[in-house]
Amino acid sequence: MKRHALTGLLALAAGLLVVPAPAQAAPATGARPAPQQVLSPTPYQGWNTYFGLGGNFSEQSVREVADALVARGMAKAGYDIVWLDGGWQDPEPRTAAGELQADRTRFPNGLKPLVDYIHSKGLRAGIYTDAGPYIPGKCGLGSGGGYYQRDADHFAALEFDAVKVDFLCGIAADLDPKTAYTEFARALRNNASGRPIIFNLCNPVTSPDWGNYPEEQQSTYSWTYAPEIAQSWRTYTDVGFVGDIKFKDVLRNYDANARHPEVAGPGRFNDPDYLAPELGMSDEEFRTQMSLWSVAAAPLIVGSDIRKLGQTSVDILTDADALAINQDPAGVQAVRVGSAGTTETWVKRLANGDRAVLLLNRGESSKTLTTKASAVGLSGSRFTLRNAWTDQVTESAGTISAAVPAHGAALFRVAKAHGLPGVPHVTAGLPQVTRVGGDALPEGTAPVLAGGDEATVQVAVRNDGLLPVFTPEVTLSTPDGWQVRALGRAPKLLIPGGSATLGFTVTLPATASPGTATLTATTSYDVLGHGRLRQRTAATLVIAPVPPDGEAVLSHHTWISATSGWMSPTVDQSVGGGSPIKMLGQVYPTGLGVASPSTVRYYVGDQCGRLAAVVGIDDAVNNVGPDGGTSTFQVVGDGKVLYDSGVVTRDAVHQVDVDLTGVRVLDLVVGDAGDGGYNDRADWAGLTVTC
Repeated sequence: MKRHALTGLLALAAGLLVVPAPAQAAPATGARPAPQQVLSPTPYQGWNTYFGLGGNFSEQSVREVADALVARGMAKAGYDIVWLDGGWQDPEPRTAAGELQADRTRFPNGLKPLVDYIHSKGLRAGIYTDAGPYIPGKCGLGSGGGYYQRDADHFAALEFDAVKVDFLCGIAADLDPKTAYTEFARALRNNASGRPIIFNLCNPVTSPDWGNYPEEQQSTYSWTYAPEIAQSWRTYTDVGFVGDIKFKDVLRNYDANARHPEVAGPGRFNDPDYLAPELGMSDEEFRTQMSLWSVAAAPLIVGSDIRKLGQTSVDILTDADALAINQDPAGVQAVRVGSAGTTETWVKRLANGDRAVLLLNRGESSKTLTTKASAVGLSGSRFTLRNAWTDQVTESAGTISAAVPAHGAALFRVAKAHGLPGVPHVTAGLPQVTRVGGDALPEGTAPVLAGGDEATVQVAVRNDGLLPVFTPEVTLSTPDGWQVRALGRAPKLLIPGGSATLGFTVTLPATASPGTATLTATTSYDVLGHGRLRQRTAATLVIAPVPPDGEAVLSHHTWISATSGWMSPTVDQSVGGGSPIKMLGQVYPTGLGVASPSTVRYYVGDQCGRLAAVVGIDDAVNNVGPDGGTSTFQVVGDGKVLYDSGVVTRDAVHQVDVDLTGVRVLDLVVGDAGDGGYNDRADWAGLTVTC
């Protein structure tokens, strides 16, 4: 297996992976599928109840979502599986005769009428169970303990088309996932109705997120056996919590999912978990998730409530170019070109020889990202670049570039060009903002300005096409009341390969409102035969709140931004539980509760001289168990570490007393101490500043 994995990775990276022959279509209903048959040649698509509805959904709510899938055009775009996750079962999951039963209140007629309704809409139906035995108090539903074949026959008789098999009961019973899932897969293939059913193997158990488990029991081991028995398999723990999905966890799951691209192919796909529009991410962040899942050849299952989604989310989900990349018949999963970092390039070979190229910006500030056609496995001197999200088609001499906002991604379909030269690929950069007087924040951090500040704004323009562009010009739009002055003159011509940087000085009014502000640059230029073309790019910057004054409780001051590894930072409470901050038995009335990793940013504006706090691990971790519960604490001023606690365990608290003289932007940073974030509930107690 290791030799096969290395060979596959080398072939992918070189762009030499042989495209498999087209997969056979799924067998007709009633045919008994053999293990080698391909039930889902391309990644399946649909919707699942879990993240959007939780466990308290009903027949009516599921019918309404099925209606919305059709009415909003998502079914037509391929989202055709309506999947019931955990929670469909009755409080007594089995009848006296041992048959699984749905909740008798929420599904008074059982599941068959709902399945029939889903099918009547031209959709497919999915169901949930667990590979372990049902253990009251530890898991809600299980098919273990001798029920595999019976439950597989039951799902087939109800005419379900897909089944998700969890491992909560499995891990509670200390089962071996490979053994349990292989037995369940056999039962599913041999169901009494001979019905083809998609099998989503969903072991979410991951160390250190779940604690300390042997490698063989974890999600990260499923790739070694799942491709032979399932259509998809989870590659990491859940991407978030019900109603709460964070961009950092989307990246975490994508990275874990990317470890073994060599095992993916038609009918078998790595599964990084569900798509999550409007569950905690911005539109830009969700567009990035859709881009990542598309190049990963991942199943596209939406976790949000379709009935409530805004049109922007629906447009992202149904984008034809992104879906074509995801549904490419080769079934190849993207690999990274070059090193990992804040900015990355990922490439996916497509069946016709084109490449899907994703330029990813994980950082907190916009960047212009660049790669070469030769680096993604293409030879030649002319290439067309189709931007999946703008539908713009341009021509490049070999450079693939884009201005990518923070937490954003550019997604291109790149092919060899033919015929007359096309519209040149011109990259208009996003406005880059630097505060006059020095911005000492770390690289990749969003700039912070305050009322009365002066800043320099630069927009870089480059011509990567084959034709020259004439009279390039940039104009800058700012919020009302800002003063803008252009610096220098624009060139008359940008030859192929040429570039220019146009600058401005902006001055904020003293009364600039705290929050965020957008700077929009409009870049225009002439191309012979194509007229005057325009591109608009925008950058968001932070307008700081008024700094604290006097002796202030910092946790009661407005922060600029705040992150927590689990849930969200809480003021004057332990994170997640609504309980007061408590360490070593002592209750603290004020402070911040977070989970590692965490960064909470404040603006102190060179107005404060001292910060004091008590840091440590909240006593709430003792209710979970002895594992985890270690963190590190740092106080960082304008990018410079002013205090470092070292490793802090639940057995001690640390006193913090830091000089803040000269500091404008203050970061309170909590790390995981190198052992993962499991059970790391950290407190900044009694957090005060003297200003």
